[in-house]
Amino acid sequence: MPTFSAPDGTLLAYHGHGHGRSRGSGDGPPAVCLPGGPQDSAYLGDLGGLPAHRRVITLDLRGTGRSEIPRDLGSCRCDRLVGDVEALREHLGLDRMDLLAHSAGANLAVLYAGRHPERVRRLALITPSVRAVGLTITGELRRETVQPRRNEPWFPAAFAALEAIGAGKATAGHWKAIAPFSYGRWDEAARAHQAAGDEQMNREVVAAFGAEGAFDPDATRAALARFTQPVLLLAGEVDPGAPPVTTAEFAGLFPNAELVVQPGAGHFPWLDDPGRFVATTAAFFGCAATRSP
Repeated sequence: MPTFSAPDGTLLAYHGHGHGRSRGSGDGPPAVCLPGGPQDSAYLGDLGGLPAHRRVITLDLRGTGRSEIPRDLGSCRCDRLVGDVEALREHLGLDRMDLLAHSAGANLAVLYAGRHPERVRRLALITPSVRAVGLTITGELRRETVQPRRNEPWFPAAFAALEAIGAGKATAGHWKAIAPFSYGRWDEAARAHQAAGDEQMNREVVAAFGAEGAFDPDATRAALARFTQPVLLLAGEVDPGAPPVTTAEFAGLFPNAELVVQPGAGHFPWLDDPGRFVATTAAFFGCAATRSP
């Protein structure tokens, strides 16, 4: 497992997948992937098979996965992680890189793009969190987004929990009950993925990531308005965590952004329809990929 040193000396790990696993080899620059959570990047799996078309390098954010937990947990704050991403780019010897980020990782990706726009060739934000840009997702919008699933057997309990969360009455049980909304199919594979993700979460690191001072939405919006490189925002059609309506609003903050809504997908679109997800992302990054039927 390759590692590198962050600016403060914290040892960080990353994982290479697909073409040219060794540093500096392969058929073009890798896509550097920033996971959400923050949590162990293992939950990303192989992103539906994307490494068959493009080298993917996934960073374990500090305090997660195989990366060290820093002495100062405050260094896990999102804006302070920008330096770690830049250190990875330098370690890989890349002049520019394609950047792919999922969920909360999108906050870090846009902060990095705003601070180092000349280092990003293309930016893909997958079911992105919107905290860094200050958008609001209302409870009403979340409830509307999940309505196509109202005939599924687990829906009544999950919907009641979603309403309780929206009313500010959330309990641990409510958060657990809404898990099916994150997946296009609430089957055995989705349950196993959800359970593994819960085990990979360090709540102290999560709290530090979004601590006070992490985000300055006005400054980030201004920086993104000057970011002219191509941007892909991919939303899941039934994902209440990143509803298509809000993701479209996010896309509008960039001068050169494309919005794709993946039919029937939740928060992990590479699990719901791997072929469609890979076809979309690989095409955006300029790879040859064939959409599965």
